[in-house]
Amino acid sequence: MAIHVGQLAPDFTLFSDAKNEVTLSSLRGKNVVLLFFPQAFTGVCTTELCTMRDDISYYEGLDAEIVAVSVDSVFTLDRFKKDQGLNFLLLSDFNKTVSEIYDTLYGEFVFGMKGVSKRSAFVIDKEGVVQYAEVLESAGDLPNFQAIKDTLAALN
Repeated sequence: MAIHVGQLAPDFTLFSDAKNEVTLSSLRGKNVVLLFFPQAFTGVCTTELCTMRDDISYYEGLDAEIVAVSVDSVFTLDRFKKDQGLNFLLLSDFNKTVSEIYDTLYGEFVFGMKGVSKRSAFVIDKEGVVQYAEVLESAGDLPNFQAIKDTLAALN
């Protein structure tokens, strides 16, 4: 079932790149930019997350926490974060449960892979309500960064 603007964001707990459990509801009181991305170390995913890295001060200025989720393992995400100097949480949805709840899962991806997260962006306000939702069918497309920023600016 698709996630819609105005609904409470489904809560979840996943392991981070640092192997710590992170629960979405523990971030209440901050705005959250929740990104789903197909795979670490791929071109478009690297561009997307490095764009967020490079704009981190803007997001912090809007009291926003960036959280990026993929089906990669915590070990892969740890390496990816270090290699790219990423300065926000990466969460492993290795079992694909959260991607399924957020309806951001490809049935089939490239090279016959099944169950890879679709590139998606959600803005969740300080009370846990979804204020922006974008699920992209093409893994080659980037989220609308300006719409994410505009949504966050309107919340402050």
